Amino acid sequence: MLAHIVDIFKLRIGLFMALTALAGYAVTPGRMLGSMELALLALVVFGASAAAGAFNQFMERDLDARMPRTADRPFVTGAVGHGVGWLWSIGALLIVSVAAGAGLFNASVAVYLFLGAFFYGVIYTLWLKQRTPLNIVIGGVSGSFAVLAGAAAADPGLSNIALVLAVVLFLWTPPHFWALAIAIRDDYAAAGIPMLPVVKGDAAAARAILASTVILVAVSLVPVTLGAGRLYFVGAVLGGAYFLHRSAVLVREPSRANAMQCFFASLAQLALLMIVAVLDARW
Repeated sequence: MLAHIVDIFKLRIGLFMALTALAGYAVTPGRMLGSMELALLALVVFGASAAAGAFNQFMERDLDARMPRTADRPFVTGAVGHGVGWLWSIGALLIVSVAAGAGLFNASVAVYLFLGAFFYGVIYTLWLKQRTPLNIVIGGVSGSFAVLAGAAAADPGLSNIALVLAVVLFLWTPPHFWALAIAIRDDYAAAGIPMLPVVKGDAAAARAILASTVILVAVSLVPVTLGAGRLYFVGAVLGGAYFLHRSAVLVREPSRANAMQCFFASLAQLALLMIVAVLDARW
């Protein structure tokens, strides 16, 4: 059952979103939070992300059934019932997370938590995903709100570096998902989802990934001009260089294996960037 919970609520993504929120907090001057408050900040972001992830799986059961990669998800296999009670539980989790964000921190944190879940659950899942190859471009805004929620916990007015990190999350999402989409293009095609590789082909998608990554890496270096230190600079350069390298390899040979390497490189780049943002700002 634990494995089902991890899958349904997409808890791995929730952990990633909590990390980005802590990075947003770390780079924003303002209210100093204790260890317990930081844990609670991570928890409310984690909860809102989990609610959005579960809503996505609940609403996409039929779609997931048409894709080998997702055909073994609990709602698809029947391992977990698909009743309306799940919607009540998901809604309650989101309400508790948003209310806790407002009560423990401020209204801005609550607004960003809600917007992140709304963009992923409604704008991306229900509106964009099956309609346009720009689905993940616009839907990628959802990840940016986690950074803003963390930053708002320190200062609702945010900071320039936090705003740049939010833009980084927005720019990171398309090449990250397009790399995965190349690797599992047949799945998306079978399900009728117009991901970029399905609509334009793998080679065109690989070129879009490289172009997007160039812009992403350039923007990720902007915080250095806003006061970020050497540790951040080194992490941004190393992670960005690796992502660029894997993107260039993918352009030369847009194979499934290279696409997965590029996908993992995107994860490594973002994780490293958020970690060095925290360490550079606080230590």
